[in-house]
Amino acid sequence: MSVRMPDHGFSDVLQSRFRRWTGLVPSAFRIAEPHILNFMGEGNCSVHDIAVPLPKKIMNLVFLGPPGAGKGTIAALAKDAFAIPHISTGDLFRANIKNETELGKLVKSILAAGDLVPDEVTIKMVENRLAEPDAAGGYILDGFPRTIAQADALSSMREPDHVVNFVLGRDEILKRLSGRRVCKSTGRTYHIIYNPPKVEGVDDETGEPLIQRDDDKEEAIMNRLDVYEKSTAPLIDYYRKKGILVDLDCSGKPEDILKALEKLLA
Repeated sequence: MSVRMPDHGFSDVLQSRFRRWTGLVPSAFRIAEPHILNFMGEGNCSVHDIAVPLPKKIMNLVFLGPPGAGKGTIAALAKDAFAIPHISTGDLFRANIKNETELGKLVKSILAAGDLVPDEVTIKMVENRLAEPDAAGGYILDGFPRTIAQADALSSMREPDHVVNFVLGRDEILKRLSGRRVCKSTGRTYHIIYNPPKVEGVDDETGEPLIQRDDDKEEAIMNRLDVYEKSTAPLIDYYRKKGILVDLDCSGKPEDILKALEKLLA
């Protein structure tokens, strides 16, 4: 039975203990058994002085967006805010290959031959991942689906509640991606505007000259954006017709974008 917390609430100490022991933050409440009060060292409290969270609503999310829009950055924040895993197809491929699963061995052989991983293999890998316990309360999918066939398959597995379309202008994407610089030996990454090295063009620790990867050059970026827009347009239309697509402006700071996302999904 759900109840309101009494006006006097329950002690800060009790709330702190409850959060520490359970990892949960009270938001929806039900009356707890008296023995919980004694267990938590607050035996002098009334049974109405403690509230326990009810299970939260499951949230299944898909993130769509062009390279440089910040999907990975926002997903890292959102997975903690919503307590659901961030599932990237790139990470899935790498994990399965590293762990030498049957699917991992298959993907490794396909990539070694220079071929594209077929839909059915990617779909099966995602299906297996969504069956893991940490995804029971929802998921954030990044990089899947990429095709209508994959979107249909996802609907048959676990229909997304919201598909978040990351919106960012080409000029801003170009500024973000073309400004990246990398130390070749360590892989340490900088940005000439947002995260510059102490000395221009030089790695902070090794003193090596920084390089600009071919993928981060303007011509390559524009080509990637063209490919993304052509391949993703059908998916955007697909989910907009379903009524579950929401557009998210990604031009601000990550923490502000997260707040906007939470508001959109409320």
